[in-house]
Amino acid sequence: MATNRLEEVRRRHAAAEAGGGEERRKRQHEEGKLSARERIELLLDEGSFEELDKLVRHRCRDFGMEEQIIEGDGFVTGHGLIHGRLVHVFAQDFTVFGGSLSEANARKICKVMDLAMKNGAPIIGLNDSGGARIQEGVLSLGGYADIFLRNTLSSGVIPQISAILGPCAGGAVYSPAITDFTLMVDRTSYMFVTGPDVIKTVTHEDVSKEKLGGAMTHNSTSGVAQFIAADDADCLRMIRKLLDYLPQNNRDFPPRKPCDDPGDRMDAELDSIVPETSNVPYDIKDIIHKVVDDSDFLEVHEHWAKNIVVGFARMDGRSVGIVANQPAHLAGCLDINSSAKGARFVRFCDAFNIPILTLEDVPGFLPGTDQEFGGIIRHGAKLLYAYAEATVPKITVITRKAYGGAYCVMGSKHLRCDINLAYPTAEIAVMGAEGAANIIYRRELAATGDRERVLAEKIAEYRDRFANPFVAAEHGFIDDVIEPRETRPRVIKALRMLENKVDTMPRKKHGNIPL
Repeated sequence: MATNRLEEVRRRHAAAEAGGGEERRKRQHEEGKLSARERIELLLDEGSFEELDKLVRHRCRDFGMEEQIIEGDGFVTGHGLIHGRLVHVFAQDFTVFGGSLSEANARKICKVMDLAMKNGAPIIGLNDSGGARIQEGVLSLGGYADIFLRNTLSSGVIPQISAILGPCAGGAVYSPAITDFTLMVDRTSYMFVTGPDVIKTVTHEDVSKEKLGGAMTHNSTSGVAQFIAADDADCLRMIRKLLDYLPQNNRDFPPRKPCDDPGDRMDAELDSIVPETSNVPYDIKDIIHKVVDDSDFLEVHEHWAKNIVVGFARMDGRSVGIVANQPAHLAGCLDINSSAKGARFVRFCDAFNIPILTLEDVPGFLPGTDQEFGGIIRHGAKLLYAYAEATVPKITVITRKAYGGAYCVMGSKHLRCDINLAYPTAEIAVMGAEGAANIIYRRELAATGDRERVLAEKIAEYRDRFANPFVAAEHGFIDDVIEPRETRPRVIKALRMLENKVDTMPRKKHGNIPL
C-alpha cells in the first residue's frame, strides 16, 4: 500500500510538471515564449523555488470538463528567493486550458498573495492567460474579484510586480493595472479590455492585437506598462534588477549596496552641461548619469511622457527615486501624462521609504485647449498632491528654469522639501523674462518709438533682478546656490543628514487625491 501511494505521489507530481504536454510546450517555444516553470527558474535564485498547491484540481463538471483534469490546473504558485530575499510568485501556464482562470487556481493565487502580505514580501505575477474559464461562469469571475481585492489591500504594503508574457485580456488586465510595475515583452504580449473582433463589431474600427494592446503601445501611448523587454528572459532579468532597488515591504528600507564610487566625487563637466541660453535644450539624463553611483540609472516609463524622467539609482549605495524634467522633450513642460507619471512614481517611493531626488528645469504647464479640456488642472494637481503628501527625504536641485506654478509643484520648499539647491543658471520666477517684460512694461513699450531696443533692455533688467536663484535664496526658499560640479557630494551629504528623518501626516483614513 505504501509503495502504491508513493508511486501515486510521483505520478501526480510528474503530471503537474508536464502541464499541457510536450507538444503544447513546444508551441510556446516556437512562439518565442518560455513555459511557466522555465520562467520561474530564470526569475528566482537557482534552486530556491518551493511550490505550493501543485496538486490542486478544478471542480468543474460541466461541458465535459470532468474528462479534462490536470494537476495544478494551469497555474504554478509558490515562493523563492531573488538576491537572497524572499518573494512570492505565481505563473500562468498557457499550455493548460490556455492559462485560463478557474475558481481553483484563483484560490492558489490568493493563497500566495495572502502569504506575501503576512510575510511582508513582494508578489510577482507572470501573466500568460486567455482570461476567465468560460465553462465556470461566475466562479471564475469571482476569482478575479478576489485577486483584485488582495491587489488593493497589498498596495503600498508590499511591492507588486506584473509581467505580461502572453495574452492578458478582459477582466484579467485589472490586476496588473493595480500593481506597482507592469512589464511587457515586445511582439509576444498584449493587453486590452476588449479585443479587435469586438471593437470591429461595435465601432467598426479595424485594428491588430499588436497596435491595440502590444508592448510598445502600452509603453509609449497608453502608459499602462512601465517596461518593455526583448523576450521572456530579458523581462525576468529586468524584474530581478528592479527588485534590487526596492525594500521587502513598507516597514523595511531598500537594501544598501557597497559603493566604490566616492561620495565626494565632483565632475567638472557638469559646470557646462546647462546651456547659457535658456531656450537651448539639453538631456537631463546626462546630469543623472554623472551624479549617481557608477552612472547606473534604471529608468521607469522610459517611452511614455518623455518630458519627465523617473527611475531608480543609488547615491552612496542607497536607493533613490529620481524625478527630472526633460528639456529635450517639449522643453520640459508639465502636461497631463507627465503629471500622472511623476505623481505615481513619487507616491510609490514615498510608500516604500525611498528618498526622492528632483532635478528641476520646467518652464511651466503645457498650454493648449487639448490640455485644458483634458483636465490639466486636475492632473497637474496629482503631482502637487504627491509631493506635498510624501514624508520620505526630499531633495530638489534646480538646474535652470523653475517658472510659475510648476516651480511650486516640482518639490519646492513650500511642499515640505527638505533640501533645495540651485545651480547659478537657475531662473526662479513667475514666468520667463520676455513674457514678464511684455506684461510689466507694456505701457512703456506702447509709448516708445523704439520698442525692440526698450524691450531688450527691460528683458535684461528683469532677468538680472528676478531670473536667478538669489532672490529665492535670500528668502530661504533655496538652501544654497552651488557649483554644478558639487551636485553629487552635496546630495549625498543631504541624504546622510536625512537618514533618520521623521515626518507625519494628519490623522485620517486617507486623502482624496484628484484622480
